[in-house]
Amino acid sequence: MFIQTEATPNPATLKFLPGRDVMTAGTVNFPNAEAAARSPLATRLFAVEGVTGVFFGADFVTVTKDDASWDSLKPAILGAIVEHFASGEPILAEAAAAPVEAAASGPHAEVIEQIKELLETRVRPAVAQDGGDITFHDFDDGVVYLHMQGSCAGCPSSTATLKSGIENMLRHYIPEVTEVRAV
Repeated sequence: MFIQTEATPNPATLKFLPGRDVMTAGTVNFPNAEAAARSPLATRLFAVEGVTGVFFGADFVTVTKDDASWDSLKPAILGAIVEHFASGEPILAEAAAAPVEAAASGPHAEVIEQIKELLETRVRPAVAQDGGDITFHDFDDGVVYLHMQGSCAGCPSSTATLKSGIENMLRHYIPEVTEVRAV
């Protein structure tokens, strides 16, 4: 198995591409080892000393590290990924159903649906290229609250991405949006 690696805008995060599907639907974030208990692959990755976060996308695994060097971590991470796929174990131990989002209701339902549509079609594909994900959390009094995962969480350029990119785009298409904040 040949696994490619790609740098991300976050120097503490590296994107691993195993050349096969990782998640068949959605994404999943493991911000710590306790959260990884439901995933044999995430558990293997957290067993590598220095790994502080794991994120699964459609065809990639993003790993976040502490202050350890990538030169020392990368071989162990690659080994854990190869070992997992060779084992035949599932990515998630239980069949985790994708969260079902409730349809927006109330006075801002139309605005929320427009926000979600723009995030799904324009933002999330671009962010996935960098090894992360951004999902809608809430819309209140003109402010859009977004949840950042994978390489986006803790990334030094995430504030610029939110303000210069996402906020400007949403304000352009949806006049009701005045600001974007991370949660």
